[in-house]
Amino acid sequence: MNLRSLVVLLSLCFISAGTSLCQEIIQSEAKGSPQFFPKGWIRGFTEFSVAPPHNEPDLNRCLPSSGQFGGVGAQCSAFARFVGGGYIEFQPLGARGFRRMFLFADPRFFLGSNVPQLHYSFSAAPMALDRSLGVGVALPKNFEIRLTQHRVEWMGRYQKNLGAADLGKNGPLGSYATVSARWYFGGYSDRR
Repeated sequence: MNLRSLVVLLSLCFISAGTSLCQEIIQSEAKGSPQFFPKGWIRGFTEFSVAPPHNEPDLNRCLPSSGQFGGVGAQCSAFARFVGGGYIEFQPLGARGFRRMFLFADPRFFLGSNVPQLHYSFSAAPMALDRSLGVGVALPKNFEIRLTQHRVEWMGRYQKNLGAADLGKNGPLGSYATVSARWYFGGYSDRR
């Protein structure tokens, strides 16, 4: 897809989102809402996960057979034991026309140092920060349009090449941007 097609697609998305947003605002306007930092302007969650031995998340940085390139002491050991992360959403503007816009962040930290079939540890060595940042607009009927930028920042020794088993930094956990539509169902949006 070339740049011109992307600009046209984004323009159409935002024009239709703006039209829907204006219709919704005219139909149901909440009275007495503060203009800045309305009630519930920040929300989200945090979580921490532990992966049991022989079930570590593979960040696609090292070959699954990385143990063949150094055994227990292999340089490339990007198989996580711990994953911490969360989601946070900011909706600081309560003024008419801006109430449905929000910013969001979705960071995940990967920690560990394991070599499949050879070395399983409970090390919490930092490996990567996988993050998504973006802006969205809530639409009527539980729909949202989101612009998201995703990037992985390698940490510690993973910032450099890790030998023959290293697949490089530009794997599936690379840098990209997306335009997405989201639909909430089953009462999920009631919690927002």
